[in-house]
Amino acid sequence: MAVQPDTVAPPEAAGGAALRGHRAAERRSRRYRRDVRWSPYAFVAPFFLFFTAFGLFPLLYTGWSSLHQVSLHDPTHMEWAGLHNYTRLLEDEFFWNALRNTFTIGVISTVPQLLMALGIAHLLNYRLRGSMFFRVAMLTPYATSVAAATLVFVLLFGRDYGMVNWALGLAGIDTIDWQNGDWSSQIAVSSIVIWRWTGYNALIYLAAMQAVPSDLYESAALDGASRWQQFLHVTIPSLRPTILFTIVVSTIGATQLFGEPLLFGGAGGQKGGAAHQFQTLGLYMYEQGWFNFHLGRAAAIAWTMFLILLLIFPLYFAVVRALRKNREEA
Repeated sequence: MAVQPDTVAPPEAAGGAALRGHRAAERRSRRYRRDVRWSPYAFVAPFFLFFTAFGLFPLLYTGWSSLHQVSLHDPTHMEWAGLHNYTRLLEDEFFWNALRNTFTIGVISTVPQLLMALGIAHLLNYRLRGSMFFRVAMLTPYATSVAAATLVFVLLFGRDYGMVNWALGLAGIDTIDWQNGDWSSQIAVSSIVIWRWTGYNALIYLAAMQAVPSDLYESAALDGASRWQQFLHVTIPSLRPTILFTIVVSTIGATQLFGEPLLFGGAGGQKGGAAHQFQTLGLYMYEQGWFNFHLGRAAAIAWTMFLILLLIFPLYFAVVRALRKNREEA
C-alpha cells in the first residue's frame, strides 16, 4: 500500500496566513482603541440628550419668551417687547414683596434646618442601638407628599382648632392667626420646609462624618479635647465642602419655593395670603402666568430668579475661599 507523503504548505501560503492574522489583530486593536476612546461619550450621551430636550431648550425658550409679550390664550403669538418685562418688574411692588418674602422664608427655614440636621447627624454618628431605624426614619418626611405634609400643618396651625395654638394656650399665650399674620404665616410655611428637609440633610452630613478619619478624633482626644471641642475643631472643618453643598442646594430650593406656600394658602394660594404676606417668587410667577395670563412676565420672573442665583453663588464661594485663606494663615 502506497504511503501518501506529508503535505507541507508552501512558504507563500504560510506568509499569507500570518499577514492575515496580523491585519486581523490590527483591526481588533483599532476597534479596542476606538471603544476605549468613544464609549464614555456614548454612555453619557443620553443624559445630554435629555438635558438638551428638557433642560437647556426650555431655559433658552423661556429667556426668548421673556423678551416678548405672550398671552396664555395664544402662546404661539409673540410681540417683541425687549426688556420691558424686566423693567416692569423693577417698578412692581408685588415683585419686591415676593422677593422679600422669599428671602425671609429662605433664611427662617434654611438656618434652623441645617443646624438641626448637623446636630442630628452628630448624634447618629455614634454607635446607637437601632441606628438603622433612625436613619430610615430621617427620610420619612422627605418621602412624604408635599400636599399631605402641608395639609397636616394647615390643621396644626389652625387658628381656632389647631394643636399649636392649643399648646400655646396651655402656656398662657394668646391665639395666633398663623395664616393671616405676616411673620406668623412665614414661620408656619418655614416649619413645613424644615420638617421635610432636615432629615435629608442630616443623612448627607452623616455620610460625610463617617468619612472623617478616626485618627483625627484620637489625636484630638489625646490632646485633651472634649466631645464638643472635637465637634467644633475636627468635625466642622472636615464637613465644610458638604456644608457648602447643602447651603447651595437649600438656597436653590428656597428661591424656587412653591408647593408649600401654595397649598398652605388654600383656595387663593397663588396670592400668598390675603395681603400677599407669604407670596414667594414662585407663587408670583405662577400668578402672573396662569391667573393673569401674562406668560412673558412669568418668563421674565423665572429668568430673574435664575440670575439671582447666579449672583448669590459667587458670594458663597468667595466667603469659603476667605475662610480657607484665614485658616491657612492661622
